[in-house]
Amino acid sequence: MAHKAIVSEKKKKEVQDFVKLVDKFPVIGIVDVESLPAKQLTDMRTRLRDLATIKMTKKTLMRLIFQHSKKENIEELSNHIKGMPALIFSEDNPFKLFKILKKNKSPAPIKAGQEAPKDIVVNAGPTGFAPGPIIGELGALGIKAGIEGGKVAIKQDKVVAKEGDVVDQKLAAILQRLEIFPGEVGLNLTAVYENGSVLTKSVLDIDEEAFAKDLQRAASDALLLSLEIAYPTKDNVVTLLAKAHRDSLSLASERDILTKETVQGVLAKADAQASALKNKVDN
Repeated sequence: MAHKAIVSEKKKKEVQDFVKLVDKFPVIGIVDVESLPAKQLTDMRTRLRDLATIKMTKKTLMRLIFQHSKKENIEELSNHIKGMPALIFSEDNPFKLFKILKKNKSPAPIKAGQEAPKDIVVNAGPTGFAPGPIIGELGALGIKAGIEGGKVAIKQDKVVAKEGDVVDQKLAAILQRLEIFPGEVGLNLTAVYENGSVLTKSVLDIDEEAFAKDLQRAASDALLLSLEIAYPTKDNVVTLLAKAHRDSLSLASERDILTKETVQGVLAKADAQASALKNKVDN
């Protein structure tokens, strides 16, 4: 006879409390706190007190919470549960939230068994190692090395792990000896829910400087296009009027149309033509 899974009253209450938070806050995110020391997690909670609330719970309960929430598409967040997840609740902009969490991260060595958070590259250049077994250890990882000035030097850049690859003990040890710290200590925001949409890290991680340049270029191109097709806006109307004025003066002068602005030019042109004709007749 099959046994039904028994959910304790305590867990039911926990799910209900979390569901209330999910339904209350407009922005709900999942953060991975794996490898984050307890003290730093406490510090982050204190720093984010005015911006967000962080709550820990188990993965199975987290999925139940999303299933019982009334919010549209909230269950999509279940696909982004990673490592040791926690929920973060906020009323602020998701991009601002991501930026603050990213700013509060610090570099850290990567440990064996962890996934590479990004492509890990060993760059060409000198090292502080004396010649010895290290050359073979580097070679075993596909890193070309030689001796320069009595020290081991990396001959060319080498991608030793792609984003998402699991780092083994040998690679983790070499990276630490090379003082390459691809890991980050902090709250890793994997996805955020807002208004029925789930925004992932790749969407939230914006290069603000590049984005600002793109906006400036777009504004410049739009202005040039509006001038080209003579589409008036508050930003170009003065320039368009000035151009229309210049064009009308040029047309009036070309067709000998008398206005208070062209009369002197037209008369001067007529005088010059009359003088030329007189000279031709006299000769």
